Formats: sequence, structure tokens, C-alpha cells
Amino acid sequence: MEKIRLGKTGLMVTRSGFGALPIQRCPPQEAVSLLRGAYEGGINFYDTARSYSDSEEKLGMAFDAGMRKNIIIATKSPATTRQGVLDDVAVSLSKLKTDYIDILQLHNPAQLPDRDDAQSSYAALAQLKRSGVVRFIGLTQHRLDYARQALHDQAYDTLQFPLSSLSSDEDIAFIHECAAADMALIAMKALSGGLITNAATSFAFLRQFENVVPIWGIQQRWELDNILQLEACPPALDDDMWAQIHRDRQDLMGSFCRGCGYCLPCPVDIPINMAARMSLLLRRSPYRTYMSDDWAEKMQRIDSCLHCGHCSDHCPYHLDTPALLQTMLADYREFYALHHAD
Repeated sequence: MEKIRLGKTGLMVTRSGFGALPIQRCPPQEAVSLLRGAYEGGINFYDTARSYSDSEEKLGMAFDAGMRKNIIIATKSPATTRQGVLDDVAVSLSKLKTDYIDILQLHNPAQLPDRDDAQSSYAALAQLKRSGVVRFIGLTQHRLDYARQALHDQAYDTLQFPLSSLSSDEDIAFIHECAAADMALIAMKALSGGLITNAATSFAFLRQFENVVPIWGIQQRWELDNILQLEACPPALDDDMWAQIHRDRQDLMGSFCRGCGYCLPCPVDIPINMAARMSLLLRRSPYRTYMSDDWAEKMQRIDSCLHCGHCSDHCPYHLDTPALLQTMLADYREFYALHHAD
């Protein structure tokens, strides 16, 4: 599988990485099988996080000591203090069954840490890098202004940012800014939370950029096989591909939920990261999944919204989440009534 240099880190990574968030939803042996299938298929870059429940543990189960030297593991800490990051890393090392982390990233901080504060999360990154426990340090961010500030501060070795075939002109400009600074971009949300249904379009679009490495969220074997097939025969970004991209942009650009989940937990247990994009899921994926009594009950929880503001305050895209949920509920009820009238 083709590899590229991951910016100034000098690491040689496969041009497709494995996003390990979804494997937290897999039984352990299924997750191990997926991870080893990716390894056998040639993927050497795996991105996880302390916040992804048992994702790190499943990577530790999948890769023995003999495999470890052949792979690059990136993980993340959501902690906002030096000690918090150090504590997270101690757990990550234990779960991953390794004595070093290739890339440690601060996980979407609400504000960038003060690099001059000896007790900040950044101080922990610097300490861990000096000690060799961490080889390189990075930042994940959903906000372009913060990502751009981090780039200009030259304080990080990698940046992770949402990029896909839906990316705006401003996002594309940021890709070029990073390339000029020899900063590798790890692309999260390459399928926009599953709303881009043809992976080939985003694959071909992102393949234009030599400094972008997408981490594909993989939960099922067919998803892995699809990425491996695209790597074996990369699709051309031709007129037909552009036509599909333009159709997706027309349908999806603007104020829609990307499903990142930073709005959670909800005090009345609304599955916000799914419910807030229900109209799109009904029309862009097999809709019968959402016509069950279980999903109907979950959507009804929207009527119990407390308007506490937690979801809106934590949305990196500044959505009016309660209003969006009400719109999704009204559309869901209409769709559900039509379906059950058949």
C-alpha cells in the first residue's frame, strides 16, 4: 500500500488510516479481526482516543509486540491539565500494551492551552515528548480558527481536522497553508459522519492533497474491504466524480449535524448525534433501520428536551441543536406515519 511522509514528523504512513472510534461498538473478537484484517491489508496508521471507551484496549488485543514496530498509533487525551494528560497517557499505555505512543493529540480542546503554563495540558505533551514516551504531539480541532492558530503557533507536529469532499473553500485554503508549513493533516469525518454514501468520492477528492491522511471510521468488514479496494485501484477525480460531489454538496452543505457526539451526554438521553440528522439518514441510508419501535421511542424523547443548553454550547459547528431536533422529529413523524400506513 502506498505510503506518504506525515509532514515534519517524518513518519511514513499509509495514505489511508484506520479510524478506531467505531470499533468501540464491536464485540472484542470482531474488533480484533477487523484490526488484523487492516494490518494484513497493509494499513499501518491507527487513530484512537482515551475517550473512545474500549477502543485502545481492542488495539492492544489486536497487535502483539511483533506487530507493534510495524504500526503507528495515534491516541488522544481530553484532559485540560498537565496531570490529567499524564494520567490519561498512563492508562493509554496500559490499554494499548505498549511503552510508547507515536502521536499524542489533545482532543478538541475548547480553547488552546497556554504553552507557558507549567500545569497546562501542553506542558504534559512537551514533557512526554522529551522523555520519549511520546514521539510526536498533535491537536484535534473542529474549529478552523483554532486549527489555524495552532498551525501558526508552530507548537504541534500534527493537526487533525474534519475534511471531506464537502470541505469549503476556506478548509481547502487551510490544507494549502498546512502544506506550506510542512504540517500533515489527519482528516477526520472523511465521510461526514456517514452521510457521504459513496466513499469513492471523498477518497478521490482527498487523494489530491499530498499532506492529507484520512482516517476512515471502520466498524464492519465490508467497510474495510471497500477502503482496501479503493487503495488497490484509486478512482480518478473525473467529471462523473465531480458531478456526484456537487450533488452531495447541494444536499449536505450548510447547517447539518456531522454526528461528532460532542453534544452528549443528554440529560434526558436523546441520541442527539443521530436524531439531529435523522432526515438525512432516512434519505441517504437504509431507512427501515429507523422505522422500529425502538427508534420511534428514542425520537419521542425530543419532546422531553429540557433546553438546558448543553448540546448547543458543546456543538463545534454552532448549531441551534434544540431547534434542529424539533425539525427532525416533525420530519420523522411524517416519514414514520407514511411507512406504517403501507
